[in-house]
Amino acid sequence: MRYEIEGAPLSVLTCHLSKGEVMVCQSGAMSWMHNLSMSTEMKGGLGKAFGRSFSGESMFLNYYTCQGEDGFIAFSSSMPGNIIAMRMEEVGCIVAQKRAFLASEPTVETEAKFSGIKKGLFGGEGFIMQRVSGRGLVFFELDGHIQEINLAPGQTLQVDTGHIALMEDTVNMDIERIKGVKNVLFGGEGLFNTTVTGPGKVWLQSMPVSKLAGSVAPFIASGD
Repeated sequence: MRYEIEGAPLSVLTCHLSKGEVMVCQSGAMSWMHNLSMSTEMKGGLGKAFGRSFSGESMFLNYYTCQGEDGFIAFSSSMPGNIIAMRMEEVGCIVAQKRAFLASEPTVETEAKFSGIKKGLFGGEGFIMQRVSGRGLVFFELDGHIQEINLAPGQTLQVDTGHIALMEDTVNMDIERIKGVKNVLFGGEGLFNTTVTGPGKVWLQSMPVSKLAGSVAPFIASGD
């Protein structure tokens, strides 16, 4: 399979398939296609399906199979940002924010990962994240510009809530309360920051959807 990603910040991913090749995606993710057939399945059984629903994804996945010598399928982004590709053999295992998974080859595995009570309440990523493993290509849809930072063992990075898009599973994530009364009351950064500790790579997004919604909200009429 070959692919191309075009049109950022409203990106389109086009995957070109040969006969018998398959792409897997969330329900409703397909934008247009040629010479492919679709089937809908609950991959991994009921337990993994419920896990996907808790992580913000659909319980059922769509499988698109090329029927002729060649075909293609396109997936368009739902928010301004970027679509990035990863080959799982090269990265091992990835922990992703919910809603990040866009499409993959069928050999890629996704499951829910519980982030913990404190991280879920104050970390900005929710209680459930996604753990992505296996082999083959996977495509993620992320918000805004993407910055990659490779952390050395023991190296830390403080991140405002919501800006962590992906990280290797060797990276540890924790929540730290902002110190100082004036910092909390007047700093505009809330009560908590997320601290990630290496080793491993972290992918940060410049405009998480929660921040975009907060920026747009004052300009939307309330209707009162």
